[in-house]
Amino acid sequence: MRWAILVLGLMVLGACTGKPSIDDAALSERKLNLEEFFDGRVTAYGQFQDVFGTLRRRFTVDINGTWDGQTLTLVEDFVYEDNSTEQRVWSLQKTGPDSWEGTAPGVIGIATGQEKADTFNWQYTIDLPVPDGTLRVTFDDWMWLLSEDRLLNRAYMKRAGIDIGDVIITFEKQ
Repeated sequence: MRWAILVLGLMVLGACTGKPSIDDAALSERKLNLEEFFDGRVTAYGQFQDVFGTLRRRFTVDINGTWDGQTLTLVEDFVYEDNSTEQRVWSLQKTGPDSWEGTAPGVIGIATGQEKADTFNWQYTIDLPVPDGTLRVTFDDWMWLLSEDRLLNRAYMKRAGIDIGDVIITFEKQ
């Protein structure tokens, strides 16, 4: 009975959390173009925090991006605080003036994204490597262009439809 109350409480708590919308007003005159920002070298710094506020994992990412006019390829080399490493290679296709689709190993189906003004929203499900195996999670990824060389990312994570935490990342174009 206690577990049922705990799960119900977590679901209610998760449902009450405010999340961004692609229709939110832009806070700047900047225009985010993924293919411009990620073409070249980018360094990112991030951390995962669970739904209870506990910091669980920190990492850095070296990203090498190439844009060939149709496909944006991102080679992401992660280094975690415990010195473990991971590489993820994204292949993103621009499907319209402000829309994207993408794939990467571990991603279930196709990731989809939309740019609007200084904002980008990216959604996908992935079998995410974790220290003791893999965890299937859904990401609702939000990026905001803070300056021509800095991007802020907050990714809301769910497992089986329940909020499990979020990832905060800053990207710095080199």
